[in-house]
Amino acid sequence: MSGTIGVSGQNDTISPKPDTLPGRIYLLQKVDRNGESLPEIEIKEVTVVGRQKGNARKVQSQLRKYDRLVYNLKRAYPYALIVRARLEMANEDLAGIPEEKDRRKYIKDLEKDVFAEYEDDMRRMTITQGRLLIKLIDRETQNTSYELIRQYRGGLSAAFWQGVARIFGTNLKEEYDPYGEDALIELIIINIEAGLL
Repeated sequence: MSGTIGVSGQNDTISPKPDTLPGRIYLLQKVDRNGESLPEIEIKEVTVVGRQKGNARKVQSQLRKYDRLVYNLKRAYPYALIVRARLEMANEDLAGIPEEKDRRKYIKDLEKDVFAEYEDDMRRMTITQGRLLIKLIDRETQNTSYELIRQYRGGLSAAFWQGVARIFGTNLKEEYDPYGEDALIELIIINIEAGLL
C-alpha cells in the first residue's frame, strides 16, 4: 500500500540567530597541485607566543608590563607615522628647491610649523613613550633620529640633541630591531595596524 504520510513539525517561536561573523565570506580558488585540482584559500600570518611560566604574581606582573607597552605604543606610534609623512613631503618639496639658502629656509620654516603643531603633545609624553618614538621613527623612516637631525639640521645640532637625549637616558642613534629585542613591539604594532588592539 503506497501513500503519503503527513508530518507536522514543531512551530518555532524563536527567530533564527543572525550569523555571528557577518560579511566574512571566503572565496576558494582552484589550484593545481601535482595534476590534482584542489581548493585553496589564502590565510593571514599567525604568530604563536609561548605560554608564560612562573607563579601567578610573575605572570600578572608580565601582563601589566605588556598592557603598559600597548598603551605607550598607542600613544607614540601615531607620531612616528606623522614623522614619516612629513619627511616624505619635505623630501618631495626639497627636490624642487635648487638653492641651498632656500632649502635651509624651507627646513627652518617646516621645523617651526611642526614645533607649533606638536610641541605640547611631545611635552606630555613620558620618557618611555619618547624612547619608543625614537625606535618607531627608525622603523618608519629606516633612519635613526640622530641621522635625520644630522641630515636636515647638521652635525652640530645632531650632537646637541644626542647630548640632551643622553641626559634622559636615551639614545637618538638607537635602531629598531623587529626580529630581536623589539620583536614584541613589532607584534603589537602589527596588531594595532590590523585593528586588533
